[in-house]
Amino acid sequence: MDTIFHIERPDEGLKEALQTKIDNLTKPKGSLGRLESLALQAGLIQQSLSPVLRHPINVIFASDHGIADEGVSQSPKEVTRQVIYNFLNGGAGVCFLARQHGFELRIVDGGVDYDFPSTPKLIDRKIRKGTRDFLYEAAMTQEEMEKAIRYGAEIVSECHASGCNVISFGEMGVGNTAASSMWMTCLTRIPLIDCVGAGSGLNAEGVRHKYDVLKRALENYKGDGSTLDVMRYFGGYEMVMAVGGMLRAAESRMIILVDGFIMTNCVLAASRLYPEMLSYCVFGHRGDEAGHKRVLDFLGAKPLLDLGLRLGEGSGSICAYPILDSAIRMINEMHNFQQAAITKYF
Repeated sequence: MDTIFHIERPDEGLKEALQTKIDNLTKPKGSLGRLESLALQAGLIQQSLSPVLRHPINVIFASDHGIADEGVSQSPKEVTRQVIYNFLNGGAGVCFLARQHGFELRIVDGGVDYDFPSTPKLIDRKIRKGTRDFLYEAAMTQEEMEKAIRYGAEIVSECHASGCNVISFGEMGVGNTAASSMWMTCLTRIPLIDCVGAGSGLNAEGVRHKYDVLKRALENYKGDGSTLDVMRYFGGYEMVMAVGGMLRAAESRMIILVDGFIMTNCVLAASRLYPEMLSYCVFGHRGDEAGHKRVLDFLGAKPLLDLGLRLGEGSGSICAYPILDSAIRMINEMHNFQQAAITKYF
């Protein structure tokens, strides 16, 4: 990989002081559960006894997939560009959530099979008009994969420079649950049948067809099985950009909010390259896509929410943001026993 990241696990030298601060807030020890562990994680990431959340951004990477030509999705390929216009017009599901929770949205065209007119709201990083069909050949070249990693990292560097220290990633691309299922089975060795689900709404017959196509693609794959080769052969440009973005976010010591099935598989790939990046991840939710629970379990992740979501776009991670915000408010705004003149009761 041409782009080299320097990612270190957060220094745990502050852990005891953080835990002492949390334990001495006016509550029974441990009584705020996950809020306490989230505050500890944020404090370690930021190396501060008073962590803060600044300028949250949700970056949505978009690209089309060649494998969509094999009928592995309920949605036709033109839906990708139509949904992007919905993002730009503020009418998508992720848009009302971003408005509700104070997120900036950044939309990136990484490889949509469409020529968008120039607009300042859409960041143009188009590598190609969609990936190739991985049933027959690699989805992208080595050069294209390297470019996607670099573009994703650069976008996050721009977010960080704007003052953002907590970032979420979303995606748009018809066929990307199929690509994610391939990453999952190749990188975890979980059987393919357990990695394939309905995506945007396939019925049972559609899921069977999707599995058959992906099984044939797996049989045709003659690569070396390395993380980068799996990413290149089966991935989408938006997924590889997300991996690059996640790695740059961890390198920049940002809190990474992780969305659903697709983004969790991007974390899977990113953590295979740099295991230390997992320390920066907060898993927002367990989605309704078959396989999501299994890949979360593989990563040892404990998602905050379970709402049956399967929209993608970063919607689940933005839904989880208020819980992280509550954890930060807890450690900064609750009084300790001495301040409140309350006798310790634990």
